Amino acid sequence: MSTLVKAMSKFRLAVVQLNVTKVKADNLKRAQELVKEAAGQGAKVVVLPECFNSPYGTRFFPEYAEKIPGESTQALSRAAKENGVYLVGGSIPEEDGGKLYNTCPVFGPDGSMLLKHRKIHLFDIDVPGKIRFQESETLSPGSSLSVFETPFCKVGVGICYDMRFAELAQIYAKRGCQLLVYPGAFNMTTGPAHWELLQRGRALDNQVYVAAASPARDEAASYVAWGHSAVISPWGEVITKAGVEETVLYADIDLQYLAEVRQQIPISSQRRGDLYSVNALPES
Repeated sequence: MSTLVKAMSKFRLAVVQLNVTKVKADNLKRAQELVKEAAGQGAKVVVLPECFNSPYGTRFFPEYAEKIPGESTQALSRAAKENGVYLVGGSIPEEDGGKLYNTCPVFGPDGSMLLKHRKIHLFDIDVPGKIRFQESETLSPGSSLSVFETPFCKVGVGICYDMRFAELAQIYAKRGCQLLVYPGAFNMTTGPAHWELLQRGRALDNQVYVAAASPARDEAASYVAWGHSAVISPWGEVITKAGVEETVLYADIDLQYLAEVRQQIPISSQRRGDLYSVNALPES
């Protein structure tokens, strides 16, 4: 293996667990500072959390929503360009054509927007006595799958509740993604029960790396995020995991190791395509 190929088979990933406040300008400023910090530590891909520019909640979405391009995406574009990183911009409430979306914009090292992933599966749950939340009260669902390319590997994007749907991850893996990123804000009910389990499941099922970026926990918020951002290996192991405070996680992604895992347990070549299949439908 040439030195160049060897170098390209490894890269550093940073996951930012941001302390989100009610002041958008402060959130944007802090996010930019932490992206710069991550780049200084050698990160080539940086992931921000869901709703990084605003509090999470149906009453906040209309208040904080903005168009794309807008204030938040312009700040992200600058951060990506100034630091020469691929920046997965967590998510922001987006307004477009009178509808609101929970949207993850992704930027390249030149500051250009590579894609925007609108959350496909809206978070509508009701666990009696614990939590009821209905994103569909204010948000509309996206209708596109989202993959972007880097010099290292293809990356598939989902937002929070999207992670519960194994089919999305399977399709991303089928399209050649070796890293899946999920900005997410699980809560104090679903977080301890399912947050890490789902990440490990998606990683193990598809033999990919999985990164999940949560906001830091704020006990005073109306919606309390679980925290515990993490990066999982293709073997299903937790490589690194945060606590509840603001922090930046680092993981060195090793695509040669991923290839070895797939060679040792070759499930992709062992699938029974004559019996079952998971495929994306044509996008309208």
